[in-house]
Amino acid sequence: MWLYLAVLVVLYYLLRWYRERQVVSHLQDKFVFITGCDSGFGNQLARQLDLRGLKVLAGCLTEQGAEQLRNQTSDRLQTVILDVTKTESIATATEWVKERVGDRGLWGLVNNAGIFHSHGYAEWVKIETYRDTLRVNLIGVIEVTLSMLPLVRRAQGRIVNVSSILGRIAFFGAVYCCSKYGVEAFSDILRRELQHFGVKVSMVEPGYFRTAMTDVQKSSEIMKQIWKETPAHIKETYGEKFFDAYHDIMKQGLLGCSTNLNLVTDCMEHALTSVHPRTRYSAGWDAQFFFVPLSYLPTSLADYILTRSWPKPAQAV
Repeated sequence: MWLYLAVLVVLYYLLRWYRERQVVSHLQDKFVFITGCDSGFGNQLARQLDLRGLKVLAGCLTEQGAEQLRNQTSDRLQTVILDVTKTESIATATEWVKERVGDRGLWGLVNNAGIFHSHGYAEWVKIETYRDTLRVNLIGVIEVTLSMLPLVRRAQGRIVNVSSILGRIAFFGAVYCCSKYGVEAFSDILRRELQHFGVKVSMVEPGYFRTAMTDVQKSSEIMKQIWKETPAHIKETYGEKFFDAYHDIMKQGLLGCSTNLNLVTDCMEHALTSVHPRTRYSAGWDAQFFFVPLSYLPTSLADYILTRSWPKPAQAV
């Protein structure tokens, strides 16, 4: 019995490997629009797809980021300034894309733009930070997608949404997790609603990677600023020793981030270029072998594993 089961598992993975190796034809004629190309995954993906010969349309928040990207790529790559929190900016970018893709439509839309400013416990973070994060990470994804969707549908193309492993299992950065859980839900709905139009929707769920969002020095400063602005009665509840210990744990976690961004961008590229893209891509060894398995454990056991090394607040009961 076990032999038959092992054979079935091997055959399944061989079949999946064969299917996933099939590549879409005429890639050099296809346009891909990527948000958040100033740095990090978006910047890496733009350069990667440009090298492969695709026609990359890169949305950057700043002119400086756009210029740096153009200097690193071929003349095929074009940039546009895009702020995903502003409806006017999204509408302008959509018209700009429409002029370039014409009747062919937009083959790929990659929603990559995101921020992480919630370095601290949920009640330490100001409500404005919650709003700002959701505006970029969730509402921005939704609005850009809805604006570009007619162009993607015309091409029977791909939508790739960058979520996070924190969209699978939430354990710190409350509002960031909320935004990524929202991206997961929105992507699931889109995939089911658009299947009859030939549009395929994929999610990429990176683990811990070294980008501008996870810069150790910057994150440390944000954490300290959040704590400084936390109301006194809440500070008393946790205590300075708690914050110091929590800060050290977070800092050590950020120091362990992977520097190999290709583990993420290769997933994005596969979702755009494979005949049979996956629904979800867990990018990084930590995501695949720790966080994803952890998400399937009983909640009480997952809670224990995630929080067993956390410090205790000053007024803990």
